[in-house]
Amino acid sequence: MATLSVKPGQRFAVPDWHTNANLISTNAERQRSASHQIRQEARTLRNETNNQTQWDEHDNRTRLAERIDSVNRWKETLDKCLTDIDAEMDALAKMKEAVERALQAKNLPLDVAIECLTLRESRRVIDVVKDPVEDELHKEVEVIDGAKRDLQQKVSEAFEQLCLLQEARQQLNFDHRGKMEALEIDRVCSSLNVNSPNISFKVNPTRVPTGSTTPQQWDQYSQYNKDRAEVEMKASTELREAIALTIAQTNNELEAQRVATEFALRKRIREFEKAYDELKWQEKNTLEEIAEMEEDIRRLEEDLRKKMWDLKLAHTRLETRTYRPNMELCRDQVQYGLTDEVRQLEGTIAALKQKLAQSQDALDALYKHLYRIQTDMGYKANSLMLDNKSMDSRRKLTVPAEKFVPEVDTFNRTTNRTLSPLKSRQLELA
Repeated sequence: MATLSVKPGQRFAVPDWHTNANLISTNAERQRSASHQIRQEARTLRNETNNQTQWDEHDNRTRLAERIDSVNRWKETLDKCLTDIDAEMDALAKMKEAVERALQAKNLPLDVAIECLTLRESRRVIDVVKDPVEDELHKEVEVIDGAKRDLQQKVSEAFEQLCLLQEARQQLNFDHRGKMEALEIDRVCSSLNVNSPNISFKVNPTRVPTGSTTPQQWDQYSQYNKDRAEVEMKASTELREAIALTIAQTNNELEAQRVATEFALRKRIREFEKAYDELKWQEKNTLEEIAEMEEDIRRLEEDLRKKMWDLKLAHTRLETRTYRPNMELCRDQVQYGLTDEVRQLEGTIAALKQKLAQSQDALDALYKHLYRIQTDMGYKANSLMLDNKSMDSRRKLTVPAEKFVPEVDTFNRTTNRTLSPLKSRQLELA
């Protein structure tokens, strides 16, 4: 009898089969219900998150736009500050050049004053006096030195202020470059969207970078840079006004002193000319007196010679009459008359000799004083020439250098003139 093969394994009952089918159906319904609930929740979540994301993106885009406006306003403010500070630096640099030129221009008056003092040191003997001209020249040197000190101080202050302006400008420029870079970055961020090709996930993008500042600190930083630049520009403006005032004051002081010095110099030249003319007049009168004295001496000498011949004649008559013989040797009226004549002639000759000696002494004194007059005329001529040279040199202070032509000294000094034989004789006697 044949046997059937049986599949090995557990055998279930029909109820078990029905139970399993019902279980599967029940689980399917439960899973579908759960899935439906999740789908509903997912839809709700999608709607909520999409709205939130869109709002957040819109809100941040608006914040970016506002931030860009804020940064741009500060950039424009810094642009204006940079323009203003550049203009102020240019103005101060030009003023610094002006004060340097003014300082350089003080070298010429100083050189001229020293040249005048040096020239006047060549005065001789009695003319070496401490006169008002010398006082004014020394005062002029002091005024110029004081002006140069003041101008040099302004040059130093201008240099220091330029350095401060440059520092403020560098800080402004650094801040401005930062604003430009921030604007570029924020504008790039504002232009990005979900379709942009260069967006990606980043590692820890929510970290706080080192050196981050608060909005208040950011605003205070730019405000400080702006305020500092304005303070330095205000100080620079005041310094420029002070420099202009110093230049004007020093020029006015120097011009006033120049006028005073040249007034004193012209007055002194007039005094020298007056003294020289007086000496010239005295020389002329002395020469005339010498000529008259020499003529009188010649006449005295001639009279003395005549009186000597008269005395010889009287002596000869008296001596000859001593040879009268015997009783003829009488002391008659002739004898008495001749004797009186001899005595009279001897007295006359003695008086003439005395007067001739006095005349010679007076002539010698006249020659000596004439030499003194002419020597003093030489001193005065030398001093007058030096002061005229000083006046000519000072023309450089009022005449442009390219137009300045030194005046030729046409003053004839006494010692350069051809001396008359009479003057040559008096110099030999002296």
